[in-house]
Amino acid sequence: MDTPDPKATNAGTLVEAVMSAIRQRIAARILTPGARLPSIRAFAGTMQVSKSTVVEAYERLAAEGTIRSRPGSGFFAAGPLAPLSLAEIGPRLDRAVDPLWVSRQALEACDDMLKPGCGWLPASWMPQAALRQALRGAARADDATLADYGTPLGLPALRQLLARRLSAHGVEASPDQIMLTESGTQAIDLLCRLLLEPGDTVLVDDPCYFNFHALLRAHRAKVVGVAMTPSGPDIDLFAQALAEHKPRLYITNSALHNPTGAVLSPLIAHRLLKLADQSDLAIVEDDIFADFEHAPAPRLAAFDGLGRVVQIGSFSKTLSASVRCGFIAAPRDWMERLIDLKIATTFGGGRLSSELVLTLLKDGSYRKHVEQLRTRLSRAMAETAGRLKAIDVMPWIDQGAGMFLWCRLPDGIDAADVARHALADNVVLAPGNAFSLSHSAGRFMRFNVAQCADERNFRVLERAMAASRRKGASQPGSGRA
Repeated sequence: MDTPDPKATNAGTLVEAVMSAIRQRIAARILTPGARLPSIRAFAGTMQVSKSTVVEAYERLAAEGTIRSRPGSGFFAAGPLAPLSLAEIGPRLDRAVDPLWVSRQALEACDDMLKPGCGWLPASWMPQAALRQALRGAARADDATLADYGTPLGLPALRQLLARRLSAHGVEASPDQIMLTESGTQAIDLLCRLLLEPGDTVLVDDPCYFNFHALLRAHRAKVVGVAMTPSGPDIDLFAQALAEHKPRLYITNSALHNPTGAVLSPLIAHRLLKLADQSDLAIVEDDIFADFEHAPAPRLAAFDGLGRVVQIGSFSKTLSASVRCGFIAAPRDWMERLIDLKIATTFGGGRLSSELVLTLLKDGSYRKHVEQLRTRLSRAMAETAGRLKAIDVMPWIDQGAGMFLWCRLPDGIDAADVARHALADNVVLAPGNAFSLSHSAGRFMRFNVAQCADERNFRVLERAMAASRRKGASQPGSGRA
């Protein structure tokens, strides 16, 4: 007779013990695909548990696909799943290094992979205790908060708080000029839907955040890159691109630029806005890294007054990438059209996520949390820069804020080749040409200093660079074969 294993019962619940017994029968082929499971009454007697325990166990097994329910007939063992191929879930070494390369590798990475090329903080750096407390509070919310759609603009109290936060950076936006979104990416997507038609030209920095490329490609835009300098886009090349391509839109990070870490200077900001006015250019300013700054950098949206500049942000970098909540701050006369687009594409907002973010931002612990993050990132920045310089990987600029280092590899080494070698050693790197529209960053890499604490990152990087150097030396015409 199958009786509950005391160890299984102690390790979990009676429900889990019943589920385990069924799984064991299926694994041992006692229950073959399509075979009828014991009745609830019979198996309750066999397992010496209540019928309600067996009901819940069967329902959970059905939910996970292990068994199937046939109304009026009972429960049956499901057919076998296709064999799991480790080759299919392993790193794709042959995938082209395109704007989606880093995202795919980092998001699909196994738990044992290191991700110095990813764009987020380790989970252990996030305010886990505050998140859990906010989730417990959310569980006590009223029925509407837990089950209903949010309003198109989003939670009023959170929009009011965001208006105050924007004001601290010199951006004056009333709550009715702010729309909540599911993420910063969704914010850009909505703005592209509002502003662009297929074939329209969009300016981006070169290099820039690789997902700008991917998203604009999805909107069938023509993308033109403008070389980035430590103080912003090269303004002469920017003016040249405006005259030559007549772009509709420019997308950028003003503060703690991704991937370079550059910071927009006031002089470049004023010249850029003057050119934008002359060319009727709309600007999307992605301000997702605002809370990592030690001192606020100039904001295009602040100088412009939300006339032709739209600012977006989210909390995936400082609170949680799992709690999806971003925002758009835009000119007032854009809001009705943005509301229509949001309803058409997502219908209602993520009300529960907004409530969670509001709770976390109102708590004084968030301010302390971001202060600690800045200090921790500064320390990691110095340590990572030192380790990279020791192996002749040189930062493009010296900086003390943010999470990214944009670095030049030694002569004769290709960043994409290094990234592929490292991926075979379970390390995800971010090669420069994933960020560069002109593919002029073949010797550059972006490093996330928060993800570089493990010594293996540098050992693997050294081995990968050595392999790339050997490969380059053996190429025909290298003169060193």
